[in-house]
Amino acid sequence: MIVAIVIGCIILLVIVFVWGSYNGLVKLNERVNEAWSDITVQLKRRSDLIPNLVETVKGYAKHEKGAIEAVSEARAKMMGARSVKDTAEADKSFMGALSRIMAVSESYPELKADKNFQKLQEELSDTEDKVQAARRFYNAGAKELNTKIKMFPVNLFKGFGFKPREYYDVAEDEKAKIKDAPEVKF
Repeated sequence: MIVAIVIGCIILLVIVFVWGSYNGLVKLNERVNEAWSDITVQLKRRSDLIPNLVETVKGYAKHEKGAIEAVSEARAKMMGARSVKDTAEADKSFMGALSRIMAVSESYPELKADKNFQKLQEELSDTEDKVQAARRFYNAGAKELNTKIKMFPVNLFKGFGFKPREYYDVAEDEKAKIKDAPEVKF
């Protein structure tokens, strides 16, 4: 009788462990999905601001066609990205094209003074902050999920079929810029 109770308790503990582990992975997976959704929402918001920015710049810088077309092409690539890696690459391309447009604006003082242009710059800056926050939240969730899948004893169950998530990494040349940042000493 005691042996049956002990075996029953052990089986119950294993069931509770498996149940809890699986539900924990489901929760983490949904958190990562939510974080990815936040990234796509912010990237979409940024992409939606671009046509207004392009039109404003076109009004002042008619002969800057190359920079304007580069932004439009990069926006289309961004909207078509499907994976984390594709999105990160499209984002890098997009930011390069966007920086070209901002550089063009430096040549046109009347454009820089335009209230619509200033408002768009403020909204883009705010959106960039939100994109960065969403990336950090996504990467933190991906790290937690990836770690839990690989840890003992969950790994004995092959992570219950959950797959590791890719990180939304900063491009290698951006990492180099961060490493080479000037040191400030007082």
